[in-house]
Amino acid sequence: MSNRIATGLIDMGLKPGEYVGICFPNSIQWLVFYFGILKAGAVAVTYANALSKEELVFLVNHSKPKFIFTTEEKSHFLNEIKESVGLQKIICDKGELNFNDLIEKGKPSFKAIDRDRTDVAAILYTGGTTGVPKGVMLTHKNINTSAYNVSHNERSTENDRAICFLPLNHVFGQMHIMNATIYSAGCLEMLQGFDLDKILYYASCGRITKLFAVPTVYTRLLNLDGLKEKLGSIRYCFSAAANLPLEIVKQWKETTGLTIYEGYGMTETASAVTFNHYYRHVIGSIGTAVPGVEVQIRDLNGNLLPPYKEGEICIKGHNVMKGYLNNPEATKETFWDDGWLRSGDVGYSDENGYIYIVDRLKDMIITGGENVYPKEVEEAIYQRQEVQECAVIGLPDKEWGEKVVAVIVPKSGHNISPDEFKAFLKTKIAPYKVPKQYIVLKELPKSAAGKILKRELKKIILEKNS
Repeated sequence: MSNRIATGLIDMGLKPGEYVGICFPNSIQWLVFYFGILKAGAVAVTYANALSKEELVFLVNHSKPKFIFTTEEKSHFLNEIKESVGLQKIICDKGELNFNDLIEKGKPSFKAIDRDRTDVAAILYTGGTTGVPKGVMLTHKNINTSAYNVSHNERSTENDRAICFLPLNHVFGQMHIMNATIYSAGCLEMLQGFDLDKILYYASCGRITKLFAVPTVYTRLLNLDGLKEKLGSIRYCFSAAANLPLEIVKQWKETTGLTIYEGYGMTETASAVTFNHYYRHVIGSIGTAVPGVEVQIRDLNGNLLPPYKEGEICIKGHNVMKGYLNNPEATKETFWDDGWLRSGDVGYSDENGYIYIVDRLKDMIITGGENVYPKEVEEAIYQRQEVQECAVIGLPDKEWGEKVVAVIVPKSGHNISPDEFKAFLKTKIAPYKVPKQYIVLKELPKSAAGKILKRELKKIILEKNS
C-alpha cells in the first residue's frame, strides 16, 4: 500500500525533498501515507488532527506542503487557502481525490528512492518557550538512531504487539512507538485516542505485550480492581511526556509485578536520549544516555558541571535535529557554539551517569502527556473583550499531572464566565489546551519591568488552595 501511495504521489508530480502534509487520525491510512511519502524520497510534515482551523492554517502556511492528506471536513477550509500557500493537491479519506483512488492508481512494486542520511525525512511541530510553533526537521539518521535505540533498549521482538493511542504526529507516538515497533518487526494496535475500555479489552484478551502511556493513564489504571489480571500478556510498560511520581511507580510494581520504565527525549532529538535499564533500574531517574548519544549537565554559561550539580541538560548525538524549519534564529538559540543542543530542562547526573530531572526552564505545561504552551492559550483568551490581563500556568493535578489554569484580571464592570470561555476557546485551540480552571484576580504579580511573575503567581494560588 505504501508503494502504491509513493508511485501515486510521484505520478502527480512529487519530487524528492518536497513536503507532503498529514493531518489525519491514527489509522492504517496514516501509516501507509507516512511510509509512502518517505519511499518517494519526500518529507512527511505531520500535523495534529486535533488542531483548530486557525492553528492548521497557520502551520500549513508556515511549512507550505505541495500535497496534504487530511479529512474531508478539513479539506473545505484548506481549499480556501490552496493558492496562497502553494498547496497543489488535497487528498482526503473520501471525495474527489481520495485515498482509495490513489491506492488503486498506484503500483504495488516500487524501490524506495535513495536519500542521504542527513536529508530531512519528517517535520514535527513543537511549541517552544515562546508558544510560536516550530517545525523540527528530523533526518533519516535521526529517525533510524532513535528507532534502533528504543527497540534495542526495550528488547523488542517480532512477537511484540504495542498499543498506540497517542497521536502519531507526536514524537512519542511517531518515533518511540510507531517507528521503533515497525523497525523491530513488531505489530501495532492503534486507537484514535485514549479509550480505557478498548485498552482493557485488548490487554485482557492477550493482544498487547507492550503498554505505552502517560502518567495520567497509569494513575487511572491503578484505581481498577483486579488490575493484574486485566493486563493479560503485557510484559513491558513505559511512561513518557511527564515525570511519573515515585509513588505511582511503586504502587504499580506492588499491584502488577511490572516495572514502569522511563526515559527522556524531546521532539528535537527524535525521542530517545536516555533510558532507564532492565538491569540496574533506578527509580526516580530517567536513566543513562542511549548508544550514539551523549548527555552533559552545563551551567547557563555552557560550562560542564560535576555529578550532583544542577544545570541544563545538553545533548549531542546522531538523534539531534537538523534545525527548525524556516527559523534560523531559534535554531541558533537552541544550540551552544560547539554543537550541543540545549534542552531547556534542569537536571543533574550521579557518578554512574544516571540523569535526574529537577525542573523545566521553559514555561511549557504537560497535561495528560500533551504539551501546552501558555502564550498560545493567552493569546486566544485575550480575544475576549472581558479580559484586561491574563496568565496561563500549570498547577499540579493528580489525574493529569498538570492542569491548565487561566488566571484572569477582568476589565472593570465585566464578569468572567468559565463555561462561556471554555466554549469560546474550543473554537480557537485544541481541546487539551483549553484551561480546566479559571481564577479571577484583581491584579497579577509583576516585576519592576512589568513582567508577570508566573512562579510567584503559582505560589500565591497554591497557598490559597492549601
